Amino acid sequence: MESKGAFFKRGMKDGIPICLGYLAVSFSFGIMALKTGLSTFQAVLMSLLNLTSAGQFASLSVITAAGSYVEMALSQLIINLRYCLMSCSLSQKMDPQAPFYHRFFVAYGNTDEVFALSSSVKGYVSPFYSYGIILVAVAGWTMGTLLGAVAGSVLPARVLSALGIALYAMFIAIIIPPAKESRVLQALILSAMVLSTAFTHAPVLRDISGGIQVIILTVAVAAAAACLAPVKEDVR
Repeated sequence: MESKGAFFKRGMKDGIPICLGYLAVSFSFGIMALKTGLSTFQAVLMSLLNLTSAGQFASLSVITAAGSYVEMALSQLIINLRYCLMSCSLSQKMDPQAPFYHRFFVAYGNTDEVFALSSSVKGYVSPFYSYGIILVAVAGWTMGTLLGAVAGSVLPARVLSALGIALYAMFIAIIIPPAKESRVLQALILSAMVLSTAFTHAPVLRDISGGIQVIILTVAVAAAAACLAPVKEDVR
């Protein structure tokens, strides 16, 4: 049986690819956060406490639109709701001998990638394995934010504009591969684009605050997908 230290070291080693990926993505977040008006400290603190790419980028839209705390809370709740499900699932896989409080600490850093690695462990997973992954993942995410924020304060505007495109390239890289294999996903992406354009230019819709727009679009597209193309369970 591996010791706690061995589990922790293995988690750190397995988490290195996640760290490098987070470093690249959060660099763009650091640049955008500075453009929004956040200080370098505020941007880094947000990354340290949140550790959620989609939620943090959405929060910048709410901040830019001077949205209320209620809008911010609701948008974050909806966008990050999947983490509650992931944490509940991983909690069932955690070593029964581990004290209950470990579940709360692991939930802090239980992102999509951390969940995938932790869930892939055969048998029960030690919380210290997850801690090892989370440590390097958080380091990569916060360090990338710091580097992006620092770069945003010293690099020329043209260079920053070019680097800002990296964020959109990342999202395109995420959605294109699965969209090629699913007509439903293609329809959903197209619908989201059309609705987002409508909320940006339509006379009445464009007056809705940015935070509420994010909430409406997220709920509307997700609800439509659930009703029109539900995922069939594999009953055995």
